[in-house]
Amino acid sequence: MGHDIFGVNKTGEDIAYARFSMGNYNSIILYNLLNAEEFHAGVSGNGGSTIISKQQLEKAMNDYKKTFGKKEVSKTDIDLKQIFNFIEQCLSTAHEEGSVKVYFG
Repeated sequence: MGHDIFGVNKTGEDIAYARFSMGNYNSIILYNLLNAEEFHAGVSGNGGSTIISKQQLEKAMNDYKKTFGKKEVSKTDIDLKQIFNFIEQCLSTAHEEGSVKVYFG
């Protein structure tokens, strides 16, 4: 069990991935930033998915930077780094396509 979160572009390709073990409470940070708390099922995602717009991802990145700083976090903070990278990769795709689909497994 664990949280496997995928960002997918309009052609169905995985463009972002974040993985949290079932005991890692930092997973809720990503759910909160994406305003997707309803997909958090405790030890894993609930298997659902949602479309997240470019504007929602921009807000997520701004909220991340407000909370954790404007610079990318150090390599020692693995969870925050993967959260930053996930949002950044989804946002990059959303700039081209307008949105991304996110699966919460």
